[in-house]
Amino acid sequence: MIWLRLSSAVLARMRFAYSPLAETAKSLHMINSGAIHPLHRGWYERVRSDLGRVDRELLRAVVPPGGCIAEFMFVGATATTTTIEQQLQLVAGWPLEQFVSELAEARRGVGPSAAARRLVDLGADGPPRVADALFQYWRVAVAPYWPQLRAVLDADIAYRVGKLAQGGIAELMHDLHPSIELTEHAIRVASLAEGDVDGGGLTLVPCVFIWPHLWVESGLAGEPSLTYGARGIGALWQDGDGDTEEEDALGALLGRTRAEILVSLRLPRSTTDLARSLGLTPPTISSHLAILRRSGLVTCWRSGRRVLYQRTGVASTIVAACGYDNGDGRTAASRTLVGSYGQARRRDPSDLRFPRRPERA
Repeated sequence: MIWLRLSSAVLARMRFAYSPLAETAKSLHMINSGAIHPLHRGWYERVRSDLGRVDRELLRAVVPPGGCIAEFMFVGATATTTTIEQQLQLVAGWPLEQFVSELAEARRGVGPSAAARRLVDLGADGPPRVADALFQYWRVAVAPYWPQLRAVLDADIAYRVGKLAQGGIAELMHDLHPSIELTEHAIRVASLAEGDVDGGGLTLVPCVFIWPHLWVESGLAGEPSLTYGARGIGALWQDGDGDTEEEDALGALLGRTRAEILVSLRLPRSTTDLARSLGLTPPTISSHLAILRRSGLVTCWRSGRRVLYQRTGVASTIVAACGYDNGDGRTAASRTLVGSYGQARRRDPSDLRFPRRPERA
């Protein structure tokens, strides 16, 4: 059983954050274990041919098949603007003794490997080597799909904030995960592990690839965090083609471009996201969004520096009535326009290193 103590300080500093590193770690664990969840099969089929461009042997040493995931793979999520580079800076500078200990813990039950021994033998160069390998994998397998993942995370937080407004912290925690129970002074997490965490805050981290599991990070590099499965991943990787006549019906009603925008807004997206996915310029997208918003078909709100748009309930009814909301948020026509959207740009693996801070004189 794990206890996350709730004090006034914790409640005052509770917030949401995104973790590109957690998405990297959990998707890598799924691949290395050879247990691709059916919900993520579409993603795996897209990336599998590119996995030969990363250091699979080293990554299997760090995230072993059948083993656990080192806790340093979940650190550094502090805001919804957290980047993979920020998190990998922490990994690269991880204390060597702690790095070796967590690596051994991750391999408990699966035994040592030659790659793991070589990694430990590198000494202080081991953590930076792992950070580089993780960045290679991120660039190939996760970064090309980050806008889609982020849209799911944005929608999850919008839902959770609504729950918080309706019924406070109890309502927020109610359906976060089946293993979570809110008591009078703590969050209790049913787990084989034992822990009592009493930090100065708590960060809630929605994650696509962790579903249906949960991860509690005790605050090794900051405040404790609770990484949980985001809602709405069921249709994330679907590629079903809509019926052309039905698409033409919605296009005739709204115009082709506005129809594609409306279908794309099943999940929250920014103007830049829409422009990239539909192959249009941001000013064109903004013009159409203004019309859709005045018509009551689109709503928007600010998330940090971004303005997110999502279709309203009325718009969803119209889209569903036309019968071609295929789940991936795009029409067949928009997929034609997009062309190479979501495909990794091929680069030499030696170029795929994350930028480190410059050395101080």
